[in-house]
Amino acid sequence: MMRKLKYFLDLEKEERWLNQMAAEGYELVGKSMGYKFHKAKPENSNIKIDYRIFKKQADFVDYITLFEDCGWKHVAGTKGSGTHYFKRASNMADEDIFSDIDSKAGRYKRLSDMYMSLAACYLPIFAALVMTNAIDTGAFLNPKQLYLTPGLWEKEGSAFWGSFLFETPFAFFRGFAWTAFPILIVLCFVFSFKAQQQYKNMKKL
Repeated sequence: MMRKLKYFLDLEKEERWLNQMAAEGYELVGKSMGYKFHKAKPENSNIKIDYRIFKKQADFVDYITLFEDCGWKHVAGTKGSGTHYFKRASNMADEDIFSDIDSKAGRYKRLSDMYMSLAACYLPIFAALVMTNAIDTGAFLNPKQLYLTPGLWEKEGSAFWGSFLFETPFAFFRGFAWTAFPILIVLCFVFSFKAQQQYKNMKKL
């Protein structure tokens, strides 16, 4: 088993990379915290990606069954994962899982909407932190106050550095963990915008 950590917003680019991995003898067998590959015989595979989230397991099963009936094997993806990977398993199957440009572009629209929904979830959390003064702005001006070890700043040499290095991760978490929310919000907006641009560009084809 081999794992690779990569991130793609361009699904066509991701498909090309996965097919290249298959040509080098690495077969995609799963996607969870990275791509999972098994060493296999090099092949000229045809992997396609769709993006859908299902509320009901029955709808998810019907979705997979539809593709399998059309000659496409579901390689990776769960009911709530969003991204689904299909491999052409029959010579009788079409070259693509999408019948037209609109349905192919639609996955980018769904991806864009997902990122926008995440941003909408993070925004009220960040607003609540600001309104309740949970964010310690004073930490920017005086980060020493985040260190709670008694007499830390009076220590010297190895005693100081040992205590300082030990507590720094905890001090950072106490004072700056909240910064994860504005970063995530910005990233979600950026990813949503890029996916929306992919959608518009594909609609023009």
